[in-house]
Amino acid sequence: MEFVNLIPSFGGLLFTIATFLVALLIIIAVHEYGHYIVGRWSGIHAEVFSLGFGPVIWSRFDKHGTRWQLAALPFGGYVKFLGDASAASSKDTLAIEAMSDDQRRHTMHSAPLWARAVTVAAGPVFNFILSVLVFGAVIAFRGVATDPLTIDELRPVPYLQELQSGDEILEIEGVKTPALEDFGDYVANLPVAPLLDYTVLRDGREITVSAPVPYPAMIGGVTPGSAAIDADLKAGDVIVSVDGIEMNAFSELRSYVGASDGAELKLEIWRDGATLALPLQPRRMDLPLADGGFETRWLIGITGGMLFKPATQTPGLWQSISQGAQQTYFVVQSSVSGLYHVVVGSISSCNLRGPIGIAQTSGEVASQGISNFIWFIAVLSTAVGFLNLFPIPVLDGGHLVFHAYEAVVGRPPSDGAMRILMTIGMALLLGLMVFALSNDLFCP
Repeated sequence: MEFVNLIPSFGGLLFTIATFLVALLIIIAVHEYGHYIVGRWSGIHAEVFSLGFGPVIWSRFDKHGTRWQLAALPFGGYVKFLGDASAASSKDTLAIEAMSDDQRRHTMHSAPLWARAVTVAAGPVFNFILSVLVFGAVIAFRGVATDPLTIDELRPVPYLQELQSGDEILEIEGVKTPALEDFGDYVANLPVAPLLDYTVLRDGREITVSAPVPYPAMIGGVTPGSAAIDADLKAGDVIVSVDGIEMNAFSELRSYVGASDGAELKLEIWRDGATLALPLQPRRMDLPLADGGFETRWLIGITGGMLFKPATQTPGLWQSISQGAQQTYFVVQSSVSGLYHVVVGSISSCNLRGPIGIAQTSGEVASQGISNFIWFIAVLSTAVGFLNLFPIPVLDGGHLVFHAYEAVVGRPPSDGAMRILMTIGMALLLGLMVFALSNDLFCP
């Protein structure tokens, strides 16, 4: 193979790595800053705040005596507090014994229990706060559909349709349109046909026009790591037919793919006025349900797009934050449910991905637009906050368990017990990382 043929793949690899590192460093910076700032507020002195590990390539001291630095290996970060022997926060017993009582108060190991606990918890909490704020900001930027449903912009489709921008949709097929929160169920009960009758309010007059179903077989989004990504399907593509069978609605497409049992499908795609023929093989995927469970279906990895872009309005601050919090909760709930179903064997363990899978996802999401990439950062931040709360020694959750033990018993675990538990925790964490990495390499 000639070198020039490797350039596109090499460029794609660099893009994937760059987007992954950007997402990772933002999330780690916020996590570690949570530890740092809450520790400072509670009287614990931070000696080093580092983004990355290994050789230091830049550093400076601030007025509080903390060394801020960038290191050569950008795959993590840490805060080294006074009295820590290393970046892993192991206790420097000799150094602490040589300190005065006032100096010991400013170490992580001799500060009051409440100060240590809130400092440890602050990392995951700051990740969740970042997620809520980012989700809320993206929701505010995208806007929420106005009620009553009004057309802002028509999306191009290869069908006859007589709707216009500014139309207020009153009825479809003689059935009055409901409030927006019930629109999904409303659409599901509409007949599936090439054209439906829409009653709209246009320029102060009610008229009836013809148009396709509100959700035609149009791609609204493409799922990272899916068959659709591999086939280079794009948002805005319209799937005209599958295996020669005309698709009038996204619901028809979903049913046909679900019944395919994984057989290769021949798609006819309409894109920017041109028709393309693409082969595509569905994949078996596990999907989280609203009730916390999972269902397994054959999917090609797309979400449906609306025939038109609805008119939107910018939500208020409280509504944006509230919806951001709901999305953060959904990610945590799905993560808990997913882990449970993997452990009990009801869904594939391939749902657990490691750094390669996450990096690939970050590149694919970033290629779909900055808004999607920012949303992905919020999802990943939630996942990092959740993972760090696992009750495994070396993780924040493990330290919080130690603090809870100390609160009940009245003393912390002995130094010997801590060393053994930390070794076990590190082994568990490395085992989990190896398992996730093997999924990246060997799972389909």
